Amino acid sequence: MNASYDVIVLGLGAMGSATTSELAKRGHRVLGLEQFQSPHAFGSSHGKSRVIREAYFEHPLYVPLVQRAYEGWANLEEAAGKDLLQITGGVMVGMPESALVAGARRSAVTHGLPFEDLTAPDLRRRFPALAPAEAMVGLFEPRAGILNPERCIESLLDQARRGGAELRFAERVLEWNATIDGVTVKTSAGEYQAGRLVLAAGPWIGGLLGGLGLRFQVERQVMFWFHPAAHPELFSPDRLPVFIWEWRPDSFFYGMPELGDGVKIACHHEGETTTAELVRREVDAKEVAAMRQLVARHLPHANGALADRKVCLYTNAPDGHFVLDLHPEFPQVVIASPCSGHGFKFAPAIGEIVADLVIEGRSRFDVSPFSVRRAALLGI
Repeated sequence: MNASYDVIVLGLGAMGSATTSELAKRGHRVLGLEQFQSPHAFGSSHGKSRVIREAYFEHPLYVPLVQRAYEGWANLEEAAGKDLLQITGGVMVGMPESALVAGARRSAVTHGLPFEDLTAPDLRRRFPALAPAEAMVGLFEPRAGILNPERCIESLLDQARRGGAELRFAERVLEWNATIDGVTVKTSAGEYQAGRLVLAAGPWIGGLLGGLGLRFQVERQVMFWFHPAAHPELFSPDRLPVFIWEWRPDSFFYGMPELGDGVKIACHHEGETTTAELVRREVDAKEVAAMRQLVARHLPHANGALADRKVCLYTNAPDGHFVLDLHPEFPQVVIASPCSGHGFKFAPAIGEIVADLVIEGRSRFDVSPFSVRRAALLGI
């Protein structure tokens, strides 16, 4: 097979699906390539639920992006006729000076977002599933909630098809090459040409950018679902918001209310370094026991039977920020990865940014912090 397109998108996870949908909506002839069937559980865009939050503790620069993403998810819900986002509110729990609580407050104050400060007694009274230490505090934001990742990607791909995009699954990319005339992509099924190329391959991005020597690291993350051991009513979405907890300095775990699959709880970072090909997919008893210790201490009523466990992959930059930029050698190629473990919620906004970079070479958002040329990625 030999075919030509305006743009080829490699990878149809969250960012690739959003980019393909956006480019198709703008009238471009797009080919989306995915090495697995969709949805799949081998990358970073699965797990039944994802947090979306507005008072962004990582940095205030993300707030306008996530606000645009909220608009994008709402538009997608309307177009798809599916419920994708459930607002539960969100609470950040930790010491007053913690990176989590102080960072969320910084973003809220910088952008004039509504929030509430809560003491430990306030947290226990308002959200009795939580058991914070007396010195801890909480910051509650009303707009946080839960996205269904599999349904979101399905909806993005449906919209891409409606826009005329061609989507090909179970087709592994072997190599790509750029010339003055465009790009060529060879896969296990054929060869394709296009004027532009988007690399949105998540944990496989390193193999597509090997010559650049960028400091990306793939990290294994484990997600757990527990049935409540007692008082299951405390874990319903109207009683428990999404939460992130800095339980010791720079150590985080997050969780979701009971949505029918159990209470989801997972650590944020601190996973073992791996690769997409060699990742350990099994979750062993020691890992379950370690998570149970956290649950027993901080959400004791959630420490019931283990309902499920799954492995997910983060693809991290050393500074924890995204990479959204033109390839430093080939301006017809856009890099849309990694997202450092906190990208899913932004997918509609990132799809627009990447489409802008493809078409115009720039974005209306300030994406300079996400440059591929920044010192952190180059080891300078």
